[in-house]
Amino acid sequence: MTRPSYLGLLESGDLTRRADEARAVLSACTLCPRRCGVDRLAGESGWCQSGRLPRVASSGPHFGEEPELVGRGGSGTIFFSNCTMRCEFCQNYSISQCGEGEEIACADLALIMLGLQEAGCHNINLVSPTHYVPQILRALVTAAAWGLTIPLVYNTGGYDRAETIALLDGIVDIYMPDAKYGDDATALALSHAPEYTRYMKESIREMHRQVGDLAVEDGVAVRGLIVRHLVLPCGLAGSREVFGFIADEISRDTYVNVMDQYYPAWHAAGRTAELPSCLHRRLSPAEYAGALEEAAAAGLHRGFTPPPGRRAGL
Repeated sequence: MTRPSYLGLLESGDLTRRADEARAVLSACTLCPRRCGVDRLAGESGWCQSGRLPRVASSGPHFGEEPELVGRGGSGTIFFSNCTMRCEFCQNYSISQCGEGEEIACADLALIMLGLQEAGCHNINLVSPTHYVPQILRALVTAAAWGLTIPLVYNTGGYDRAETIALLDGIVDIYMPDAKYGDDATALALSHAPEYTRYMKESIREMHRQVGDLAVEDGVAVRGLIVRHLVLPCGLAGSREVFGFIADEISRDTYVNVMDQYYPAWHAAGRTAELPSCLHRRLSPAEYAGALEEAAAAGLHRGFTPPPGRRAGL
C-alpha cells in the first residue's frame, strides 16, 4: 500500500510546523470563505459556532461510502459538528446546524484516528473538516507519532478557501469535495453560501493540483480526487454547469459520484414557503437519468454508470 504523504512531513518536522501555522489562523479566523476574523483561541466563535477545540458528533467504520473508500474494512469516518454552510435540506442537520456533538481535546481526536485504524479501516474520513483544520493537524501530529499510517480523506461541502486547502498540501492524500451548485444565486438561497461557485472551483483546482485523479490499489483508493454532486429536483443543482466545470477545468478522468439520494429534510421537510416547492419532494428517476446523461455528455466517465447507449463525450 502506498505510504501516506503526511509521514514524510512528520519525519522532517514540517507537519508540526504546518500545524502551528494553521493554529495561528484561529486567532483571527479566516479558515473558510466567510473569514469572520474572530479569536477562536480566546473562545470566540463565528458563523460556524466553533471554538478552540474540535467538536465531534460520532466516529466509526462506515460502509456506505464510495466502494473505493470502503474496501473490505470500511472508511473510518469522523463526523465533526457544525458547518460553514446552512443547507435548507441538510440530511445531517442535527450535527451540521444544531451542533450535536462533544468538544474533545486534540489528543483524544488522535486516539479516535488510531482506534479506527486498529478497527481495520482503510482511511480516516474527516467529514465537514474545514472549520477544524488546525485542530485536525494538531491531532495528526500526535496520531502519526503514535503509529497512524492510513490516508486522510478530506470530506467537505466544497465551501472552502484555496488558501486553507494549500495548508494541507502533502498531508491529505484523498480529497472528496461536494460540487453542490452551478450558480451562486441558488447556492445563496439554499445553502446561505455567498460566492459558492467561485470558492468551490478555486478549492477543487487546488485539490486536484495536489493529488491528481483518483488512484486505486487492490480496489482501495490511496490518493486523488473524488467529487460528489447531489442531484436536486427541478435541476436546482445546476448539474450541467457543474459537470462542464469538472470536465473542462479539472479532468475528464475525475471520479464523480452523481448522487440520487435527495429527500426533503430539515427545513425542506416542513414545506417552508420560501423554498422552491419541488424541494418538498424526492428526486424522480427521470431527473436522475437526465443528470447522468449530462455527466456523460460532458465527457466524464468515472464514478457513475452512464445511461445505456451513451458513451462518454459523444
